[in-house]
Amino acid sequence: MARIAGVNIPTNKRVVIALQYIHGIGQKFAKDITEKVGIPAERRVNELTDAEVIQIRETIDRDYVVEGDLRRNVAMNIKRLMDLGNYRGLRHRKGLPVRGQRTHTNARTRKGPAKPIAGKKK
Repeated sequence: MARIAGVNIPTNKRVVIALQYIHGIGQKFAKDITEKVGIPAERRVNELTDAEVIQIRETIDRDYVVEGDLRRNVAMNIKRLMDLGNYRGLRHRKGLPVRGQRTHTNARTRKGPAKPIAGKKK
């Protein structure tokens, strides 16, 4: 099992798919990385040599912000918005949807399970 950027990537999958298990690497970046290193698209992780794994690791470390650093950056950006007290920051602080979705119905993912209102009858 190859370990890249602190993540154990699955061995039986194609390299392009396996790289997407790393937080911050999606389809496009995975494809770009394999092209930079020169790995064919149909190659699987268990067929990689140690040198290729090291090349992939170095490319990711050099060119991309992934895993812990990326999570930290996102958390700091959200915290900055909350400290500024602007609209998006207030929505984050209240645990409501930030990007303009309706909240009269729906939004249960952000708001949590529905709370019954005492005395309300239909």
